[in-house]
Amino acid sequence: MIVEKLQLQNFRNYSHTDVKFFSGLNILQGSNVQGKTNLLEAIYFCSIGKSLRASREKEIIKFGENFAKINLEIRKKVKKTAILLYFSKNTKKTVKINNIPIQRISELMGEFNAVYFSPDELKMIKEKPEDRRRFMDIHISQTSKQYFYLISRYEKILLNRNKLLKSPADKNSIKETIDIWDTGLAESGSKIILFRNDFLKNLKPYAEKVHQYLTSNKENLMLEYSGEKENDLDVLKKKFLSALKQNFDKDIKMGYTNYGPHRDDIKVSVNDIDIRSYGSQGQQRTVALSLKLAELEIMYQETNDMPILILDDVLSELDSKRRERLLKFCVKAQTFISGTDFPELKNAHYYKVENGTIKLDK
Repeated sequence: MIVEKLQLQNFRNYSHTDVKFFSGLNILQGSNVQGKTNLLEAIYFCSIGKSLRASREKEIIKFGENFAKINLEIRKKVKKTAILLYFSKNTKKTVKINNIPIQRISELMGEFNAVYFSPDELKMIKEKPEDRRRFMDIHISQTSKQYFYLISRYEKILLNRNKLLKSPADKNSIKETIDIWDTGLAESGSKIILFRNDFLKNLKPYAEKVHQYLTSNKENLMLEYSGEKENDLDVLKKKFLSALKQNFDKDIKMGYTNYGPHRDDIKVSVNDIDIRSYGSQGQQRTVALSLKLAELEIMYQETNDMPILILDDVLSELDSKRRERLLKFCVKAQTFISGTDFPELKNAHYYKVENGTIKLDK
């Protein structure tokens, strides 16, 4: 999979840009706050249909303008695809694939697969479980429309169940009506757990291997899903329903649901040490990077087409050996790397990014 062309209009600090890219290494150079991250954000937007940086999508529209547009042209093994995203201050976002409007974001999943890493991805290791769940959910959704649907359905059912738990109705009335939400939650939640267990099973060997490679075999990475390990769907559903019933009094007291994949986590350790609590920032960064590079590998195995790798301002935070090993790894995929300064690299294309403009430099 190759990104061939990107057009932006009124996106962040870009008034208008039209740029072609190459297979291999595409390096975006420039001082801080010139638009490098904005450009990478636009590319990744076309993969998952949303921004990882903006809480409200209207924020991406250039100040003083009424709309923004992203047009991305990609080449796969057997076909070319054009993805268009249109944002307006007055209407909902429009997404088109090959000029045909789609009705649901789930239809975009799998059209353009990309793996994105930035300094913010450190949250995946050092902060809340929801950041690690998001990592799983974004990856699995890119390769499974069914999973994207399951997550959406589960969140809606969970919201309704929690509303009921917080309602002023008496405990017995809630107990009589909560079964409908329990059944739906167990149905969707059990399938989510199966997907996540399968994902971690596939990810682990690659992540461990990549981490050893980046650390010159000095560190051993271990990953473990904190949720249910059961692989039988019917058994999982029974366990799920039983746990909801057992936790009912606690749920009433707390006002929310205490059991389910929305509470699960990934346990991460290096050399048998909890990396979240005791790892250095350098170790945490290397672990996060290892997970992302492993994600690239398993996405290729799942789709038989290598996804795009996007690395935003990563090299400056790595020591020389890890930087060198990372750059060697990048030859596997079309890669976009941003930063302020780079060494001369063979077979790389350099772009100068300055004040919302981008041009091929050398």
